[in-house]
Amino acid sequence: MTDTQSAIRALFCCAVLQNFFDLPSADIPSILRATGGILRKIRDMPGVQVLGTFDDDETMVGTSPNGWPWTFYILADVPDRASAVAICDLFRSTEIGEHRLWRYMRVEARLGRELVMPE
Repeated sequence: MTDTQSAIRALFCCAVLQNFFDLPSADIPSILRATGGILRKIRDMPGVQVLGTFDDDETMVGTSPNGWPWTFYILADVPDRASAVAICDLFRSTEIGEHRLWRYMRVEARLGRELVMPE
């Protein structure tokens, strides 16, 4: 996306939930693969430009189910609110066995605009 004036800056804040930590070790790779698949889908969405990701799993251990601090973040420019909702819906619709990814992770999107300061 090149038109930053019309782009919506979206910060997707993702938290790993206790259900993930309760899984047997052998089941964890399927959750990680599904999460990687979501990131690839986001990068392939029309009009979406992933600006960066941030994972603080090395310095944050355990869950924080009530928001901050989140486990990982995705910063992207999206063409509209519907695109941001579609990204959140990936957590609702991605199936892993008999469950969906939102059993193991939650996501919250913060929508705004690029911070631009006058020169």
